Amino acid sequence: MGFSTCLLLLFGAFVLQMCNARANHARNCSRNQRVSWAVGGVLDQSSRIGREQTIAMEMAVHDFCRSTKDVCSCPILRLKDSHGNPARSYYEVMDLVKGRVEAVIGTVSLQEATLVSEFDEDDENIPIVSLSPTATSLFPDSETMIPFASLVQVSHDVKVHMQCVAAIVGHFKWRKVTPIYEDHSTFNSGPSLLMLLSDALKLIDTTVERPLLFPPLTSLSNADGYIENELTKLRMKENRVFILLKSSPRSCILLFDKAKQLGMMEKGYVWIIADDISSLLDSFDQSVILSMQGVVGFKTNFVDTDEHFANFKLQFRKRFRKKYPNEEYLSPSIYALRAYDATSVVVKAIQVSKAPSNQSSSMNLLQTITDTKLNGVSGDISFKDGKLAQYPTFCIINVIGRSYREIEFWSPEFGFLKDNLRSEEGKLDLIYWPGGTQRTPSGQRTRNEGRQLKIGVPARGAFKQFVNVSYAPDTNETRVTGFSIQVFEAAVKKLNYSLSYVFIPYYGSYDDMVAEVHNKTLDGGVGDTEIMADRYEYVEFTQPYLDSGLVIVVPVKPNIMKERFIFFYAFTTKLWIILLAMTIGTVSIVWLNEHVHGNDEFVATSTFEYISKMLWFAVAVLSLAHRELISNNLSRLVLATWFCVNVIVAACFTATLSSLITISKFQASLDLQRSNVFVGCNRNSFIVPYLENVLSIKPERIRQLNSTDDYDIAFKTGHISVAFFVAPHANVFLAKYCHGYEKIGHTYKLGGFGFMFRKGSPLVDDISRAVLKVTQNGDVHTLEENMLKSLSNCSGLDQDQSSGSIGLDPGLFTGLFMISGSISAFVFLTALARATINQWESIQTKLTRVIGNGDWWRMLLRIIVVDRDLSVELTPNHTVA
Repeated sequence: MGFSTCLLLLFGAFVLQMCNARANHARNCSRNQRVSWAVGGVLDQSSRIGREQTIAMEMAVHDFCRSTKDVCSCPILRLKDSHGNPARSYYEVMDLVKGRVEAVIGTVSLQEATLVSEFDEDDENIPIVSLSPTATSLFPDSETMIPFASLVQVSHDVKVHMQCVAAIVGHFKWRKVTPIYEDHSTFNSGPSLLMLLSDALKLIDTTVERPLLFPPLTSLSNADGYIENELTKLRMKENRVFILLKSSPRSCILLFDKAKQLGMMEKGYVWIIADDISSLLDSFDQSVILSMQGVVGFKTNFVDTDEHFANFKLQFRKRFRKKYPNEEYLSPSIYALRAYDATSVVVKAIQVSKAPSNQSSSMNLLQTITDTKLNGVSGDISFKDGKLAQYPTFCIINVIGRSYREIEFWSPEFGFLKDNLRSEEGKLDLIYWPGGTQRTPSGQRTRNEGRQLKIGVPARGAFKQFVNVSYAPDTNETRVTGFSIQVFEAAVKKLNYSLSYVFIPYYGSYDDMVAEVHNKTLDGGVGDTEIMADRYEYVEFTQPYLDSGLVIVVPVKPNIMKERFIFFYAFTTKLWIILLAMTIGTVSIVWLNEHVHGNDEFVATSTFEYISKMLWFAVAVLSLAHRELISNNLSRLVLATWFCVNVIVAACFTATLSSLITISKFQASLDLQRSNVFVGCNRNSFIVPYLENVLSIKPERIRQLNSTDDYDIAFKTGHISVAFFVAPHANVFLAKYCHGYEKIGHTYKLGGFGFMFRKGSPLVDDISRAVLKVTQNGDVHTLEENMLKSLSNCSGLDQDQSSGSIGLDPGLFTGLFMISGSISAFVFLTALARATINQWESIQTKLTRVIGNGDWWRMLLRIIVVDRDLSVELTPNHTVA
């Protein structure tokens, strides 16, 4: 027992001696080797972030002093409290710079650092290490805003934060957002931060709407009333996607408390919080968390499982509890980790720059800081262009219950991730939104909230295929069907929210229905409504779901002569005459030349024989089928030249005839400008004033009709000679009456068919996008085809009228066939008559013999059944086998 006591006493004496030696060495350092360097810090120690950063910086200096072998190299940490005031922060930084610190660490913005450099009379350019989570050049593309040369940012470019916000907004396809920003800066950096957000949202076709910027709550005499008043204004707007872009914890707590009181944390709202708030959620009271249910945010992700972080967390909790006993949550946030790592980098860089081999200069220290690489508690630390070189990874969180849960990860390199793998299942769809629903909010407050939209439909339209209003007596309800209704319903299904509406039949004109929408009697109009410039003065139209134009339809009157003798129209009459004259002249010259030179094959006994041989020669020589031998070279020259001419003329004839057959078989039966005819159009449509005012057609010539069938009756009875339709209506009419009508003239371009809503309605943009979707995916085309196919009168379409027919109709060559057949028939009848005249006496004798013997019927039977030979004589005793 005595021996053990002696050992303990000796060990204690040894430890005491070592402590005294170290203390004496430190006192000797203060006398002989006085510490000549210090590190300054400017923090908002009144905030949770500033308190965490204070403890972390003290820990970094303590750990450095404990690890260094030279006690005299231990730096002094001089901390200043900015109290969250940017102006005071600037003066505190200036005070530290004048106090000859080696570097300044803190939440210093670029503007503050720039001012420090401008008023630094000694121009020593002391390095400033910024811990601000959004420290960046707010004008990175501007040549006038060059980042301060001595500023090192232990943070990522704020652009990355804005890109993360844009990624979340783009994933859910919200088109309008409202940023909320508490501007603590006296240098007016808030609008610039909003500009960066706006640029990021433009890439996903989203706009910033009515941002809310408010000053620090400490500068407001009635902060509660101010926040409540501003939120009330936002609640009255259409947009319901709010992004808390930057805020102090106190402002955040008050903001969500008031939002919950005003019912803005209920179903249909979206709240997104940025990194500076999300990273502090663990330090919020449970009452605050309960008022933030359904909030989505993102926070910088860091590894919290290695031994280094575990040791840091343990020491941090002990120091934080001791210094701030009133704080409930003791774990460090990313701000504490970054402050610890930044301080470690700075003190190590100062130690390296003050080594005997280096000169003590601020520029050398700045270079040493930016060249330092460290495996810190927040991750790998290295710098590029004065900022952290590593891309951050943000953890997407969802506040639910008493805390929050991690939903997804996002990085600027790979987008949304899950466990370092690309997410394939859409983890963001598992979010619980305000109100406890998992259905993604639309992001807008529709005007029909709490009631059904009253959508007017034209009940007296001439074309029921587009809108058909019918009454069902069995169910006592009004049914609204048709192509336009189907397109509207298909578009509504593409909305990312439900739309409650009811169709209201309207029995007035289309212009009257536009006026009802303008007067707010109706919320919108759906049907075959033409988009017109004058209607745009009262309502707004969606993207047209059908192209349109004013077309003319007339009855088909085929030109029989042109149809049957179309080959004659390949050349003009003058050309046909010239060709005939040249043919006769050329052949006559050849006959004359050959006859003069004594060619015996070119002789004739009469004028008729001369003409017939000459004409035959003209035909035969074209196909080289002539029997006459050409012996004279001059005749060969004439024929060779004529043959070349005929080849060229035949080629041109073929091409021209092909064009005539391809272009049309009919000719238009109406010249509207020269004809004083009656014109038909839809009753109560815009076509009536269009015909009067634009086309200058007299009102007494315009006949207004009520239905599709009325047009056919009016055409057949002569009530109208021409009808004006919009193109979709014309397609329906021509599909129903496939054989009797055609479109002529050019198309008068119009705006197309669209759906109309009140001016300023958010449904215009939403329905327009939905219409584009159903148009691009082919739904509108399919519905239109089904509508046209449903018209039963089109089942008898001829093959040549089908869209895919390219063959030639035999009727085009009827005239040619008639000429050739007539000539053949004439020659046949002539030959038959000549043979009958030559054999008439023989035939008469045989007929008399047969009839006289009474065997005429046997002869007739043999002629028909056996061999029909008139030269065989039948006797009374001859029988037919």
